Amino acid sequence: YFCYMCGRYVVIDKLEAYEKRFNAVAQQYSVHITLPNYNVGPGALAPVITNAKPNEIQFFRFGMTPFWAKKPMYLLNARAEGDHNSDDDPQYRGAKGIISKPSFRKPIRSQRCLVLADYFYEGPKKEKLDKPYLVFLKRRPFAMAGLWDEWANPETGEIIHSFSIITTTPNEVLRKIGHHRSPVILHESDERTWLESDHLASITELLEPYDSDEMNAYPVSTRVKNPRSNDLQLLSPVGAPVIPEVELRVLQELKLQGMGYTKRDDRSGQEKLDL
Repeated sequence: YFCYMCGRYVVIDKLEAYEKRFNAVAQQYSVHITLPNYNVGPGALAPVITNAKPNEIQFFRFGMTPFWAKKPMYLLNARAEGDHNSDDDPQYRGAKGIISKPSFRKPIRSQRCLVLADYFYEGPKKEKLDKPYLVFLKRRPFAMAGLWDEWANPETGEIIHSFSIITTTPNEVLRKIGHHRSPVILHESDERTWLESDHLASITELLEPYDSDEMNAYPVSTRVKNPRSNDLQLLSPVGAPVIPEVELRVLQELKLQGMGYTKRDDRSGQEKLDL
C-alpha cells in the first residue's frame, strides 16, 4: 500500500557532514547503505534522527508501516491537516487533524523524527513526475518533519523501522510548480523542539509551510521517475528556475538596504547576491 505526495528526495552529503550539521553520530550498519542517494524513493533506507535517540543518525525505511498493520504498508506522507482542508486551500491555517488519524495519532505524540535531506523532487498535481522539478533551499542539508514507527512482520518476526514525511499546504514556490502540497521543512531553531517537546500544541504549530523566499526550484529530467536512476545528472536543470534569480537578487538587495546597505557596497553586495 503506497501513499504518494512528497515521494522522492536527495541525500548527497557525506555522513560526516550530517553528523556535524545535526550534532549526532551515525549508527554503524551491517547492511549496505547507499550514499550519496540522488533518488530516495519508497522502501529505501534513509537517514533520520528520532526523538528516542536524538544524538544518533539512524537509517529507517522510507514509507511507514504502522505497528498495528497486518502487512507491510508504505505511508510516505502524513497530512498535517488530516481530513480537514480537502480542497488543499494554500491559505488554510485551521485544525491539525493529524493528531486523530489512526496511523499517526500515536507517532505525532511520541515518535517524531528529523528526515535529513539536501533537495527534494516535486511535480504538478496532474503531471507529477512527468514534469519534475528539483526544489532547493538556500541552506543544506535541512530537516523535514517526520514520524516513525516499529513494525514486527507476523510471518518472519523481522522488526522494521520506517518513517513518513509530514506534508502541509504549499508555499509560493510549490504553487508555481503547480503542486498542492509541501513537505514540512523545519527551521534549524525548531528541530530540537520537534524532537523533544511534550506539548502537542508546540508540536503542531510547527506544521506550516516553509518561507518561500528561502527556496527555489528548477525543472529536471523525467529520468527521476525511474527509481533505478541514481546519478548526479538527475540534479541538472533542463530549464529556468521558477523564481527568476534576478528577483531573488532584488529581494536580497532590499533586505540589505534595510540593514545599512549603500551604493559603496555594490561590488561586495553583488558577490553576496549571486546565488
